[in-house]
Parts: sequence; C-alpha cells; structure tokens
Amino acid sequence: MTARLTRAAPSSWGRPAAPVAAVHLGLGAFFRAHQAAYTHQAGDAEEWGYAAFTGRSPDLARTLAAQDGLFTLLVRGAGEPTASVLTSISESHAGTDTETWLALVGCPTTRLVTLTVSEAAYRRAPDADGAADGAADLEALRRGDHAQCRTIPGRLVAGLAARRHADGGPLAVVPCDNLLHNGDVVRRVVTDLAAEVDPGLLAWIEESVSFVNTEVDRITPRTTDADVEAAERLIGAYDAAPAVTEPFSEWVLAGAFPAGRPAWEQAGALFVDDVTPFEQRKLWLLNGAHSLLAYAGSIRGHGTVADAIADPTCRGWVEEWWDEACSHLPMAADDLATYRDALLARFANPGIEHLLAQVAADGSQKLPVRILPVLTEERRAGNDASAATRVLAAWVAHLRGHGAPVVDPAAEDLTRRATGPLTDAVARARRTRPAAGRRPGRRRRRHRPDRGAHP
Repeated sequence: MTARLTRAAPSSWGRPAAPVAAVHLGLGAFFRAHQAAYTHQAGDAEEWGYAAFTGRSPDLARTLAAQDGLFTLLVRGAGEPTASVLTSISESHAGTDTETWLALVGCPTTRLVTLTVSEAAYRRAPDADGAADGAADLEALRRGDHAQCRTIPGRLVAGLAARRHADGGPLAVVPCDNLLHNGDVVRRVVTDLAAEVDPGLLAWIEESVSFVNTEVDRITPRTTDADVEAAERLIGAYDAAPAVTEPFSEWVLAGAFPAGRPAWEQAGALFVDDVTPFEQRKLWLLNGAHSLLAYAGSIRGHGTVADAIADPTCRGWVEEWWDEACSHLPMAADDLATYRDALLARFANPGIEHLLAQVAADGSQKLPVRILPVLTEERRAGNDASAATRVLAAWVAHLRGHGAPVVDPAAEDLTRRATGPLTDAVARARRTRPAAGRRPGRRRRRHRPDRGAHP
C-alpha cells in the first residue's frame, strides 16, 4: 500500500512546517486551492505558516493533522491533471477548538487572519438550527467568556479581544468571501459588536486592526474518489484530502497590512487601491452566469456547467446576460472581452465537474449580489432587463420544483412565495429576506467535510 502523505516522507515536499504567522477560519477546498496556494508559492513561504480552523466539523482538521498539514492540489484542465504538494498549512484545528483560536489570534507572532466562511456567516442572527446565536455571543463577550462564542462575528471579536489583552499588536483581517466590499462588511459587523461589548475594545480595533477588501476567483468542485486516486498516482503517496481546482486563479486585494504579509504578488496576486471593478466583474459575469446556468441549464436537463455551456441555447442566454452586465461595468471593453473569452474556456473545461445543483444552492443569498444590481441599473437606464429577468424567472421555476433541487436557508418561505402567476411570484420571491446561518444539509455531507467550492 502507498505510504500516506506526511512531512517525514523523503521527498521534495518534506520541508519543515513554517512558523505560524497567519490564521485562517474556514478550512476547506477553496482555501487550500487559493489562499494556501498563494502562500505556498510566495518567495518568503518559509516565514508564513498557516494555522487553519474548520467551520465546525473536526473531520478535515483531523485528516490534515495526520498528514502534517500537507495536501495535494490537483489541477484539472483540458489535458492530463497536474499535482503538487502544498506545505503552507502548519497546523489544522477544529472550529470548536476556541481556546486554541483565542491563543493563536492573540499571539504577537500571528500577523494576519484570513476567512472563507460564506456570505451568510457574517450575520449575527441565529443559525437555522439555533447552533450559533449572536445574542448569546454578546452575552458571553460581556461576561468575558470568549471561548463560548460561536458566530463568525463573535469569534472574530473574541480573538481580537484576546489579542488586545495579550498586547499582541496590530494585524490585518482579510475576508475572502463573495461579498462586495467584503473587508468593509466585516469591519462593520466586528466594530458594531465590539461597541456593544466594550468601548475600549472598539477603540483598540479601530486603531490596530485593518480590514482588507478582496476579490477571489477559482473554481473548486467537490473532491471525488477518482480525484483521490489521481492524486495518489501522480505524487506517489496517499492523500486523504486533495483539493481539486482549475488552472485559472485570481486574487485582488486593497488595504493595509500593518504587521506585514506574505509576498503574494510573487504568486500572481494583484494589489490595487480599489477592488470594486474586479468584484463587480467577477460577481456579475462569472457568478451571475453560473446562477443562470444552474437554474435554466438544469431545467434543460444539464448536470454540470460544462454540459450547460455546450448547449447553444444556454450559451446564447449567457452571452445576452454578459452583454447586459458589461454595459454597467467601469472597465475597458477589450478587457471585458478577454475576460469573457476566458470564462467560456473555464466553463467548458472538461476536467472540472462543476455541478449545477451545487451552484444552485442558496439562491436567496446569491442573486441579490449577482443579478439584482444589473437589473436595477438596466431599469434605471430605461431598458427591459430581459437577461436579468430571465435569471429570476428560471430561479422561480427552480423553486417550483424544476431543475436542480432547492437547497436554501429560506427554502420553506421561498417555495410558498413562488406559487401563482410568474410575475407575481418573482416579485414575492425577491422580497424574501435571506435566512442567516449554515446551509441546510451542509453537515450531512460526511464524504466531504470541507466547505468545498466557491461557486
């Protein structure tokens, strides 16, 4: 039997773990294919080890701990896949290990915190199952019982309070979720909560902590048994948790790093003054087209993004959507055309099985940032917004039982509102307030405990 992947293996990946200088919350495939990959490729990677925490389940943390944090990045393109062993994770911990979280965020040698936790996780309302409640976190913080915090805002504030208490110095918080101005969003939820806990803590955060806006882009589908077998064949060792991704990757950042950062630009990251145009381009063109294909494509009988984009009807709808969205993007036409061409190649990539059912989940949270801004701009310009309207109509048809199954925190309310005449149903569904918390059924995916794709 092939030996398991560890740092003890006599191979090129057996370098010692780097000292922990960064903490990540949201250990999953996207983090490993993106932030961990950029850090591994940085010229100063030996100085920047990650301590990565899962959302809640300990499964992936235990798997990676048994492999000394090593994992295979399996890149699937048009030809044979390629594999490399990444070494940037020095420690892995369960999200429930709040004592270690507090100790590491508070430690002066920790210089930044990154997050991939989903858009909904930054809300302070209770989860659908009541497992994480912002009100309970507020009371725990006021009591000084920081280890009891369960929401993402609560855990961030608890960690920053521990850092202030330890005189750990400044650091950067770098969210990497699909939210416009994600750093500003996280700054707001953290400072609002801190203000309710302790004005002194709020003042310290405002003086010592930066919140970086980012745009991230890399498709990471679910890992299959075939991927595990391919990784073992290519690296010559058994990896229980390879991460699968596409050749394309993008990371755009804007903000300060008061305690320093890895040389991510050496791995291709772009540092700018304002990420807004990049955020809009990605959310509208990539993610918006994904939503269109997820609902309309699955209704037409397709199961993957590649299958759907090969359908001339679906591709025509995508092109119409892109025409509509591009008319409101503040970027050069040539640059947008190049990006669209790249997207077509990425969507058609035969090596990536990107399931439409996966992309279709949580539409109530995704469509407000992917589709509705274009609809609003089109209506403001006096246009009929036919492409944006098509996406919403396909979504409502999906809620009525057509195409991909409905998986959404607000599923019960949405399916009720989606009845009756289509025009009325779309208007009612749009008014549904997105439910906070974890996706229903997420923890039932025992075969894949990480958070998976960043669709």
